[in-house]
Amino acid sequence: MENKVNRSISLVQISLCEEKGYDYMPVDLDSKLGFAIQTEGKIPINGLRHPPDEDTNGWYIWCGGEPSQGPSFFEPLHTRHLLDHCPEAIRFLGLPPGCRFLVAGDYVDVWFDESLLNV
Repeated sequence: MENKVNRSISLVQISLCEEKGYDYMPVDLDSKLGFAIQTEGKIPINGLRHPPDEDTNGWYIWCGGEPSQGPSFFEPLHTRHLLDHCPEAIRFLGLPPGCRFLVAGDYVDVWFDESLLNV
């Protein structure tokens, strides 16, 4: 069953990457990302991807306005747990480093921010 779910997630991510004109760079569901759990449920959903490093995939995801610069704003989360906390973000996780996204209902914006590559 898990392989079927993983395959479905991959297909959705590949489709989004093709639609937006980016190469697909999958993430391992056991890798970690940064998630601002205290913002869960707010709109819009925001994400940005730095280059992967060790056991992290480079993604930072938060909901609502601008992210806090505080050291504890983002908490480490295994990517598979994003399915429980922010499933709307899963489809964007195949975007390569340097990409950002913002989604609010039917509004979706994806763009490249080269500064994310210089960490």
